[in-house]
Amino acid sequence: MIHEFNYDVAVIGAGAAGLAAAAEIAKSPHRVVLIDREEQLGGILRQCIHNGFGLRYFKEELTGPEYADRVAALTKSPNINCKTNTTVSDLKRLPDGSFELLAYSADDGVSLIRVRAIFLGMGCRERNRGNLAIPGSRPAGVFTAGAAQKLLNIEGMLPGKSAVIVGSGDIGLIMARRLCWSGVEVKAVVEIMPYPSGLTRNVVQCLDDFGIPLYLEHAMVNIAGRERVQYVDIAPLENGIAQLDRQFRIECDTVLFSVGLIPENELSIQLNVELNPATGGAVVDANLQTSVPGVFAGGNVLHVHDLVDFVSEESSEAGKSIVRYLDGKLHSDNNCVTVESNLKYVIPNCFNTGEKCTFSFRPLIVSDVALLEAELNNKVIWKRKFTYVKPAEMLKIELPAEILKTPGKLVFRLKEEA
Repeated sequence: MIHEFNYDVAVIGAGAAGLAAAAEIAKSPHRVVLIDREEQLGGILRQCIHNGFGLRYFKEELTGPEYADRVAALTKSPNINCKTNTTVSDLKRLPDGSFELLAYSADDGVSLIRVRAIFLGMGCRERNRGNLAIPGSRPAGVFTAGAAQKLLNIEGMLPGKSAVIVGSGDIGLIMARRLCWSGVEVKAVVEIMPYPSGLTRNVVQCLDDFGIPLYLEHAMVNIAGRERVQYVDIAPLENGIAQLDRQFRIECDTVLFSVGLIPENELSIQLNVELNPATGGAVVDANLQTSVPGVFAGGNVLHVHDLVDFVSEESSEAGKSIVRYLDGKLHSDNNCVTVESNLKYVIPNCFNTGEKCTFSFRPLIVSDVALLEAELNNKVIWKRKFTYVKPAEMLKIELPAEILKTPGKLVFRLKEEA
């Protein structure tokens, strides 16, 4: 038997993004169904037991579970129906512009849910060994950093006794420290780039403070072992090519991969949402609305953030836009926004004439001093100098309405200064 439900909005994903969007929408009379495949609200935050969360959004330092509890508490509203242990398998847009979701759960079985708008908050999944095609055998002891984090922090089980971590992303750095605290010897962190991929504070607190070697411009070229990992081979890189004649061996029984995240946009593709090749997420306008009217996105499914506070802020704004959409008060001028030198992407991809707009960027350079410049219709309208710019740290700025009073094409560029 298929159960049928009707709501105004479906929020897919109950991590930091979905919770913030649902809480904002619930301030209006509109009814929200909040759907997540996990047992608890909060997403990946539940397994991030370290602190450092909430300094912007809650103005105090919290652990991941504390942050999850705080933002989940904001969704305690009669306008929100939470469906956990529920997986959305199919999405489609109906001829009248509304949407139909097919969901499965142990409690409701098969559900057909009809809504007028959707917020996509599915987050990311981790890249794994298969994405990197590292040669060698296929022994036990190879994990993504997130899987090892869940194993240790949620299940209370050690992934191994000695580890090498591939990639210096934040979760890998944090896991290096967590493994050390648990008695696991972390022998090295290996990074192909000439600079760390994670936040500077995590490099200092998680590697330097524990004396863990960081091999920049190095690659893992072999994983060896029969039933369990026995050793790995590491080689320096020159112009991106592994120098195998200079490779060295590290004995270990565990390998963790922290090599980036991939936005979970399988459901977006079902709706024919246009995706941005620079982010892996949707193309969105100033309202964080995708190319499909009524479908909005925020958080890591849109672009990978370095702070969960930014995820919540962005998704709250998307929630406000959804309310305006349902009330028939949303408009978009679709003035194009793009990037040039030393910037990978900008979000959003459009701005509204005469309205303030918050923009997020991912730099492509490491620089002690850099100038971010905005040009509208070939005229520079705004500049700001940033100190210590690096790809691991997102840039976020707000342009006031008076600067964006003219329609046209807005271009951002980042200039390295002496």
